Amino acid sequence: MNIDEPLLSCAFEAARDKKALDLAVLDLREMAAFTDFFIICSGSSAPQIQAISNEIEIRLKKAGKTPDHIEGYRQAQWILMDYSEFVVHIFSPDRRSYYNLERLWRGAGRIDDSSPSATAPPGSLSQMS
Repeated sequence: MNIDEPLLSCAFEAARDKKALDLAVLDLREMAAFTDFFIICSGSSAPQIQAISNEIEIRLKKAGKTPDHIEGYRQAQWILMDYSEFVVHIFSPDRRSYYNLERLWRGAGRIDDSSPSATAPPGSLSQMS
């Protein structure tokens, strides 16, 4: 399965533009069969978490991509947006700390918002910004 990198970048930029906190991409291509990437971020409040989700959905829809599934929107503690090739996780700070997906998938290559190319393993996405 090949990732459409422009769509991944579009979702990343949408989250960034809505001031998502601790934005990161995990490269799961060598570790998982169900998706290639996770985008993980946090919002400081339920309205911000929903705004991040809304912006990602709007931008990707304009690009011709709709989610296969969205969970957790009403509660806005952990919104999961499944786009097949990548899955977006938008957490409240306490839920992100509790579930700690970065630790669970610690073997994955990581691309952080602060320095996308510095933390990426060779052969992964070169930059997200």
